[in-house]
Amino acid sequence: MSAVLHLKKGRDESLERFHPWLFSGAVASIEGNPQDGDVVEIRSASGAFRATGHYQHGSIAVRILSFTPSAIDDRFWLHALQTAYRLRRDLRLANHPQTTAYRLVHGEGDFLPGLVIDIYGATAVIQTHSAGMSRMQTEIAAALQTIYGAALQRIYCKSAAAAPDSDDRYLAGSPPATAGDVIMENGHRFIVDWETGQKTGFFLDQRDNRRLLAHYAQGRRVLNLFCYTGGFSVYAGAAGAAAVHSVDSSAKAIELTRQNATLNAPHAPHEAFVADAFEFLKQAPDNAYDLLIVDPPAFAKHAAARRNALQAYKRLNALAIAKTAPGGLLFTFSCSQIVSRTDFRQAVFSAAAIAQRPVRILHHLSQPPDHPVNIYHPEGEYLKGLALTVSNEQWS
Repeated sequence: MSAVLHLKKGRDESLERFHPWLFSGAVASIEGNPQDGDVVEIRSASGAFRATGHYQHGSIAVRILSFTPSAIDDRFWLHALQTAYRLRRDLRLANHPQTTAYRLVHGEGDFLPGLVIDIYGATAVIQTHSAGMSRMQTEIAAALQTIYGAALQRIYCKSAAAAPDSDDRYLAGSPPATAGDVIMENGHRFIVDWETGQKTGFFLDQRDNRRLLAHYAQGRRVLNLFCYTGGFSVYAGAAGAAAVHSVDSSAKAIELTRQNATLNAPHAPHEAFVADAFEFLKQAPDNAYDLLIVDPPAFAKHAAARRNALQAYKRLNALAIAKTAPGGLLFTFSCSQIVSRTDFRQAVFSAAAIAQRPVRILHHLSQPPDHPVNIYHPEGEYLKGLALTVSNEQWS
């Protein structure tokens, strides 16, 4: 143990509630000289052991790895990843013939703050969000190889944009013959580019919501805004949508959307557009679409931007509701962690009032179980959504 952090009197309450973060304001003194990424011990003002975790300068001083005295060694990493794997196996995601991509580790949700691991067939993609996890890449890769054996052909670390002093590189194996690879999700095929795509290459957190959307898509005219690589579009087209339009501002994302649409339903009526989603929606004819998906990137990544984010959600959803054909459906989402489920629902309520349309909630939507929420860390419930039906009448 490189250092010990001693807490101010009465400031260990969050650790007694098993919250996985220790904020710097709770620290009275530091015994030793810890560097970013070091494993440190936390003790109360009376000297009682409280937790062990990764130290980092900043508001979050320690990300907790264990609330019991534990050596953070190879056995720790193997046990932690085996525990995560068993959950995915019990969820019938690991080794599923129709779904070959899933999240193996979801940070605090798997009691490993600062670490994300996504499995894409024979590839594991690691993304670290803290200096401590970045320093453990080799140990994490070794544990993955022990768990998966020959079934895991490569391990790619994609952390340059997420963690300090990290880079993007293969920790094991070599790149596939072509950029990315093809994965299966509920029987649909998708090209995943983990080297240059957003996040780890694919938005696995919408898997269950895409399947729900397919239930409603047959015969409908579908507009998928902020489509990225076309996940919702593929499901809609395969389900028999009358028409599917995909919109994203990224030309590369639209090219992958076209490829994915062709890969799954080459004869489906699909068109893709490189355009700003707000502007495309504004210019869309009234009643042109009777199933809309609004899944924007996070409008706010820190608390100071929360108010502006809520205003953006309100404007976007007011426009989407106004454009929805009578009797149509709207699947709308927020992935901003600092925007609560209640805040988002209020923003959509205000949007409906602005649009002066009768709107009913059919489903409350969230992230799938391979993105679990640590009950002691409710902030981990970042994805929230609503499936709405917009009635024929207009209140005006």
